[in-house]
Amino acid sequence: MSEKLQSSKIQGDLSAAGSRFGIVISRFNSFITDRLLAAATDALERGGADSKDVDVVHVPGAFELPLAAKKLAATGKYDALIAIGCVLRGETSHYDYVCSETARGLQLAQIDTGLPVIFCVLTCDTLEQAIDRAGLKGGNKGFEAGLAAMEMAQLSRKLRAPESKSATAASTGPRRRK
Repeated sequence: MSEKLQSSKIQGDLSAAGSRFGIVISRFNSFITDRLLAAATDALERGGADSKDVDVVHVPGAFELPLAAKKLAATGKYDALIAIGCVLRGETSHYDYVCSETARGLQLAQIDTGLPVIFCVLTCDTLEQAIDRAGLKGGNKGFEAGLAAMEMAQLSRKLRAPESKSATAASTGPRRRK
């Protein structure tokens, strides 16, 4: 008879110690995005990140998040990025285009670079929904994004294929571009 399959479990830890994070934040709807940013940095700080390990880049709106995220990822300085924005439905189809292309662009930035990009872009029908997700009723999605960034930074580190024995030792630190 065969033995029962025992699979191994690989997961990230909720620790920011020794990792570098980039945050790209939209200035549009800043009364919401500023709350998300405060919560994301709070999560990273509670996880052990130092202020020198977190860079914040401001862009005009959600549509500009993907380009800034991809450029940050290309520096090789970060273990994970967080993209923060808030898009509120209006009376035209503009909302649909901004939401779709922002999500698509951030996903492409992540896939193209191999660096985790945490999606913290609220796409809400009403201002009340956005306020609830930025700390009132539904917790704060920025804090959740900070937790996800820590976990994905650690998981990505564990999943990197070692190039050699010396590369294995180097893979415990932030990604460095050669």
